[in-house]
Amino acid sequence: MNHERRAVYVGLLAASCAMLLILPFVTTFDDLLTTATKQFGLVHPLLSLAAPEARAVVAILGALGVHAQAAGGQLYVWDSSGQRQALLISTTCIGWQSLILFGLSCLVGLRGAYSKEAKAQVLLIGVLGTVLVNLLRMTLVSLVAAEFGFWPAVLVHDYGGTLIIVVWLFAFWAFAHRWILGVQPSEDLEDMAA
Repeated sequence: MNHERRAVYVGLLAASCAMLLILPFVTTFDDLLTTATKQFGLVHPLLSLAAPEARAVVAILGALGVHAQAAGGQLYVWDSSGQRQALLISTTCIGWQSLILFGLSCLVGLRGAYSKEAKAQVLLIGVLGTVLVNLLRMTLVSLVAAEFGFWPAVLVHDYGGTLIIVVWLFAFWAFAHRWILGVQPSEDLEDMAA
């Protein structure tokens, strides 16, 4: 493993450790983040994503055989006994924080003499993958709500969601460095000279 790849993983590991240490504070920090999004006028653009995300989660749940319905930014899931759980997709549930984490990881992960095409592929796959992981995270929360109730779903949402994103980022960068970014051109020349 070359020095730059090792630096990527060390940076991601350090960021993940720091995030896990401050996780209890971050999960109680959601109100302040919501206030900040209101001040910057981002609430309505962010909430406009809630309805399509809710419909996408309902489609995934339907494929898994779970009775679910979307109403705007709300999800309704039914358990096996027919009881309904209501879940609201708020500005903190949409997944914009994970896109920011992905963007920050790109500052470290894309350092180096990689081609513009490879960087563009990494960005496209990373953004689409992060969106898909967020949909799967919301699906998992909905499944927990249907099976175990609202409060276990809140725990999975607040703590499990962060862990899912961390695992995704590690897996993504391992994939990107192995299959997309590959060996840098300068390393090819050094290997040929040796």
